Amino acid sequence: MELIKRWARELLLFALIAVVISNVMSALRSPTLESDRLPSFELDLVAGGKLSSHRLKGAPVLIYFWGTWCPVCSAQSPAVEGVVEDVQVLSIAVNSGDEQTLQSYMRAQGYGFPVYNDVNRAWSERFQVRAFPTLFLYDAEGRLRFTEVGYTSSVGLRARLMWMSWF
Repeated sequence: MELIKRWARELLLFALIAVVISNVMSALRSPTLESDRLPSFELDLVAGGKLSSHRLKGAPVLIYFWGTWCPVCSAQSPAVEGVVEDVQVLSIAVNSGDEQTLQSYMRAQGYGFPVYNDVNRAWSERFQVRAFPTLFLYDAEGRLRFTEVGYTSSVGLRARLMWMSWF
């Protein structure tokens, strides 16, 4: 029994250290934006239709930069799909092929979140995204509250949403 307690303590300590290191690394890689406000936009989505920042006002917004070629994004995307009920999502696919290729990918993976195809990298440059995935989480007033570079779990993403609603 003592051995199990010791292993549990060590595992918990390891997990805590991993979380701290991960958050420090994400903070160091986070882009510095010109403004902490959600920018105005109207974008043509891959599945058709438009998405505008005006339509998203009054609700939290997650902007998710990713690529079909990115293995970490492949792990991150299910977590993003899992929060579409709780937050407005705009995903921005970078270097991921043409519209038809991207639509096929979304269908094959079963993802329903809105996608803008950033073919010329204008949006990834605007947000100074250098690593993928990168997530920007804005509160209902349009203020940037969290930036995450790299993978974050469903639990981590939901914890950030909860934190935003409390503070």
